[in-house]
Amino acid sequence: MKQKKVFALMLAAVMAIGLAACGSTNETSDNTPTPAAETGGQSETTAETGDQSEVVAEAGNLSYSDIILGESYTDISATIHIFNQRTDMSEADYPGKNWDAYLAEFNEMYPNITVEIETDTNYSDDALLRLQSGDWGDIMMVPAVDKADLSTYFLPYGTLDEMNEEIRFANTWEYDGLVYGVPSTGNAQGVVYNKRVFTEAGVTELPKTPDEFIAALQAIKDYDSTIIPLYTNYADGWPMEQWDGQIAGTTTGDSTYMNQKLLHTKDPFKDYGDGTHPYALYKVLYDAVANGLTEDDYSTTSWEDSKGMINRGEVATMVLGSWAYSQMVAADEHGEDIGYMPFPITIDGKQYASAGADYSYGINVNSSEENQAAAMVFVKWMTEKSGFAYNEGGIPIDITVDEFPDAYASFGDVTFVSDESALAGEEDLLNALNADSGLMINAGGREKGQKLIEHAANGTMTFDEMMDEWNEEWSAAQEENGVEVTE
Repeated sequence: MKQKKVFALMLAAVMAIGLAACGSTNETSDNTPTPAAETGGQSETTAETGDQSEVVAEAGNLSYSDIILGESYTDISATIHIFNQRTDMSEADYPGKNWDAYLAEFNEMYPNITVEIETDTNYSDDALLRLQSGDWGDIMMVPAVDKADLSTYFLPYGTLDEMNEEIRFANTWEYDGLVYGVPSTGNAQGVVYNKRVFTEAGVTELPKTPDEFIAALQAIKDYDSTIIPLYTNYADGWPMEQWDGQIAGTTTGDSTYMNQKLLHTKDPFKDYGDGTHPYALYKVLYDAVANGLTEDDYSTTSWEDSKGMINRGEVATMVLGSWAYSQMVAADEHGEDIGYMPFPITIDGKQYASAGADYSYGINVNSSEENQAAAMVFVKWMTEKSGFAYNEGGIPIDITVDEFPDAYASFGDVTFVSDESALAGEEDLLNALNADSGLMINAGGREKGQKLIEHAANGTMTFDEMMDEWNEEWSAAQEENGVEVTE
């Protein structure tokens, strides 16, 4: 790989924490969580891998699907170390269930497995550096690595076919038919909003198109000019990445778009003329800023402050993954006012929502066999017994759990779309195109969102001029990588 690609991929890892908090979307149709009917199917990558059971056996005879909690590995006495991004869960005043509470419950079932927790506020950056050094313990949340390198660092949990029977989003960190990561929770993409503000402003129905959404924001501003209709969180940077999370399923309804079609699409940021595709997504942000429907000074936004602001009704909406819902509910005394809506794009009369995995647990391939077994037991306990995904307002990872948190109350008629895997031989092509174009689509691309806000606020570039520029950068990257382009 060329030096500039290595640098760009490192940059993607540094910037990916916001994306991972909303989740990457990689999934086959068997695991798609659906309030309504699902889309998606098996890609060529998963269809042609064949039986990988021997590879799993050679990796130490550990199998996620064979573990029966409370019965398997009860004689293990081990201390395992987990490196993760949830610094808030280490704090005594965390409003949800913290690490100490989870570990106490785990030790009721496995008293001889000691779990050490290490968290990091700059996880997406430091995790990649620690991964390279090998100094990270037994479990980590898988950072932004090429899938071809997964077996270098992580132990396989089982084959994709086996794991599809156990968990949702099984192919998030799948390569060559083996699964190397188990998601901690799942997320859908949409908009956090204050229900009371919408009602008081006369917005009685949730908007389903970009025009309806901008009209709702304008109605809120007209009702009370002190309320910020859409809060961008520009200054913290990573929330800009949340817009990318909507780019595939939400705007196209197509489970093959992100990892297959986008790579070969000519001018993916063009105007399709029907309020769909990435053009319509980013135009919502540009128009909101240009029309004065966001904060007065985007450079002074504060992520931590924004949680309480939307809880109290000082902010009406924020574009974030469903993971943010529980944080907004707990931020102040008006949690009952917080709602979560699908992003306002409708395709042929139907709404869709991108859905996928949050950070995933990876087990160190170089840990001792005893620690690997203890680690896999803990991961399975977190998935099946802890209630972690549900507690965090996420989509349950355990395939047998059908009950969804309150965050999804407005998604009854919405189809969740989870991205299918890339085609064989193209597993890392999106990484290459992102690196060469600099757009970092769904890979830490906060800068393009920030520039969009800057140009919209200052009137230095029109939206169409920006989309033309992005198309040119994407086309140049396709040409450099020898990609066959389709209209």
